[in-house]
Amino acid sequence: MTDKEETMEVSDSYDSPPSEKKNGRTSLLDSGEDFEVVDEEDIDDDPPPLEDAGGGKGKHADESEKEKEETDPSAPVEEWLDVLGNDQLKKKVLEDGEGRDSRPQKGQNVRINLKTSLTDGKLVEEQHDLSFTLGDGDVIQALDLSVQLMEKGEKALIQTDAKYAYGARGSYEPEIPPNAPLCLEVELKEATDAPDLEMLPPAEKIALASHKREKGNVHYQRGDYAFAVNSYSIALQVAESSSKVDINPEEENELIDVKVKCLNNMAASQLKLDHYDAALKSCVSALAHQPDNIKALFRMGKVLALQGEYTEAIQTLRKALKLEPSNKTIHAELSKLVKKNSEQRGAEQAMYKKMLGNPTSGSSTQKHRAKSSWGLSWKWLFGATAVAIGGVALSVVIAARN
Repeated sequence: MTDKEETMEVSDSYDSPPSEKKNGRTSLLDSGEDFEVVDEEDIDDDPPPLEDAGGGKGKHADESEKEKEETDPSAPVEEWLDVLGNDQLKKKVLEDGEGRDSRPQKGQNVRINLKTSLTDGKLVEEQHDLSFTLGDGDVIQALDLSVQLMEKGEKALIQTDAKYAYGARGSYEPEIPPNAPLCLEVELKEATDAPDLEMLPPAEKIALASHKREKGNVHYQRGDYAFAVNSYSIALQVAESSSKVDINPEEENELIDVKVKCLNNMAASQLKLDHYDAALKSCVSALAHQPDNIKALFRMGKVLALQGEYTEAIQTLRKALKLEPSNKTIHAELSKLVKKNSEQRGAEQAMYKKMLGNPTSGSSTQKHRAKSSWGLSWKWLFGATAVAIGGVALSVVIAARN
């Protein structure tokens, strides 16, 4: 599988997340019991009289035969087990196993043989010795849920709706059409306890954490973002677990690298789910390990922008761009954000002007009024001076005549 986190965004071009809404019926997984639903016989209270066809059998003879059939242990019973009680995931035993005590528990590693077919009988995939951890989301839900009800050595047929398999988008490998229900033939070969993480050699711990992370990438590609977050969380638990085994600096750096990749991809999944606070926390944790991690800075900038913290978002993206100036994705996001921030500031300024009664317009009016006042004052002064000069001149003329 390719390492999807080597791009700024993990690709999401395959399957859609399953939408799981159970009806009101009790799940057999919760009860741990196998139940067979027996339909009640519809018997009329007053059946019409039977005609004697010459066989000598009357009403009591028929009832006796019916009772005999119901008590006969060899009589056929309902073979299909409705796993979730919604008729969309059913299981039928083909060969019995070693008993209920041999059923695997959640968290154990199981090994199975698997044949995957479409409902028309076309075989699309056959896998031998497929191993996965029960309940960790390593495989499709139909397997994760049904294998818990199998016994060691048991062979079973499982019929599943598309939403517990590959969903509305289908799959490229194996080749499954969109919205395709499947038939799965499963043989449970082995169930063993998961390894003790504290005693796991560093190389095996790195490999296990990387494997869980890759399963998360598969869920992300299908659009199953909640399942992706779950897988990344399990990978982090493995990578962050304490160790009683010596570990060298190189192996420690590899584990840190796995942690940061998980946190980055978890943040991307949380963004898809609109869980902004959780995504921001994942980014902060990634940057605590690697302060100059460009992917963590980029996603942190996106989260801050979505939370309306434009100034911090722009600063974060500028730091990422400084580390990788040729990154076109960061350039585009930063440009979009700067424009949006400018528009927001313009809107805020307009709002403040409206709240304060348009002070700019008032100031212009006051200036205009001041200019008008000065103009009137100069005109009045000039007129008064002219009158005064005229009066003086007149006085001089009169005095000269006298």
